[in-house]
Amino acid sequence: MRLITYRRNGEARLGAVVGDRAVDLAALAQASGESLPSDMLALIDAGPSALERARNLLQRHQDRWPDGTAFPLSEVKLLAPIPRPRKNILCLGLNYAEHVAEGSRAMNLQRDLPKEPVYFSKPPTVVVGPDEPVIFDEAVSPKMDWEAELGVVMARGGRKIPKERALEYVFGYTCFNDVSARDLQRARGGQWHMGKSLDTYGPMGPWIVTADEIPDPQVLNIACRVNGATKQSSNTRHMIFDVATCIADWSQAVSFEPGDVIATGTPDGVGFARNPPEFMKPGDTVEVEIEKIGVLRNPIVAAR
Repeated sequence: MRLITYRRNGEARLGAVVGDRAVDLAALAQASGESLPSDMLALIDAGPSALERARNLLQRHQDRWPDGTAFPLSEVKLLAPIPRPRKNILCLGLNYAEHVAEGSRAMNLQRDLPKEPVYFSKPPTVVVGPDEPVIFDEAVSPKMDWEAELGVVMARGGRKIPKERALEYVFGYTCFNDVSARDLQRARGGQWHMGKSLDTYGPMGPWIVTADEIPDPQVLNIACRVNGATKQSSNTRHMIFDVATCIADWSQAVSFEPGDVIATGTPDGVGFARNPPEFMKPGDTVEVEIEKIGVLRNPIVAAR
C-alpha cells in the first residue's frame, strides 16, 4: 500500500493511494461498519492487525468507493506522511563509499571508510511534505545542499534487535531529502547538528510504501535532480551499512519506538563536492526519486 497524510477542506487525514485517487481509510472503515485510525502515527501504533484491516477494506471495495471516501489526488494536498514525528529523525552519515571519497577530496582530507555506522539527528521541525517549500535564508546559510536518502519508518519498538530479524520491525519506506547547510555543518567544531537542523531541511514523502511491497530495501535505484538535471544516481546496494545492520546496531543501546524515522545516508553527487561547488538557491526545484516509492519534489523559496 501507498499510505498518505493529506489535507482536504482544511483537515489532515490518513489515506491510501489507489490509482489516481486518495481513499480516506477511517471514512472507508466507518462506511463498512469497522474502525481505523485517522492519522499515520495512530495507524502504526495500532499494529499489524489495523494495517491488515486497511488492506482488506481497499481490496473489498476496489473502485466501488462509498460516497465521501475517495477523492481525486489532484483535489487533495499531500502532506509529509508523518507531518510531525514524535522524536528526532535518526540519520546515517558517511554511509556510501563514493560519498565518503568525494567529500574527502573536496575537503582535502585523508579519510578511511567508517568501521561502524555514523549517526546524527534532525529535529521534527525540519519535516515538510511534497511540493512544500524549503526555505533559503541567506543570512543563516548561503550553502544549501541536497542529499537524496531512503527513509525507513519503524513499525514497532524494540531493543537489541537481531540483524536477521531487523526488517520485521519496519513499517515502510519513503523518500527523504537531508538538506544541509554546508558552512554551518563544517563550523562550530565540526558538530553537524545545527547545519542539518534548519527549519524545513527535511522534506519527506510523497507517501510511505508498506514494507510488504519492498521486501529488500537494498536493491533500489536512488536519484536526485535539481531543475531537472540529475545530480545523484546510485542504488541502495552501495550502502556501507545496510538497513538491517543500522537497525540492529542502534538498538543495541537505544530503544526504537513505533513511528521512528531513519534516514539512511546519501550517495555521491552532492553539491559541495562538485568542481566548482554547487548549491541550491531560490527558484530551484529539487527532486528525490527512489525506485518502487516515487518522486518527492520541493521548491526552494527565499525567506521573507
